[in-house]
Amino acid sequence: MKGILLGAAIGYVLGARAGRQRYDQIVRAYRTLADHPAVQGAAGIVRAKVSETTGLGRHQPHANGHRRDPVIPRAN
Repeated sequence: MKGILLGAAIGYVLGARAGRQRYDQIVRAYRTLADHPAVQGAAGIVRAKVSETTGLGRHQPHANGHRRDPVIPRAN
């Protein structure tokens, strides 16, 4: 989480200093990279491995579309 915030802060500062045109250029380059099939494939593999390792993503949503909060046992 800290890495995401740090990256966002750095991107904001660089974008503000370089101006709107440079910011738009950086965003286009990022989107081009993120939409590349090889990157999409790698992201899918990583998502699958994380889901497999952590168990996240295995729960089916309920009828209302929301997942139930996990029950955390009380410490005695």
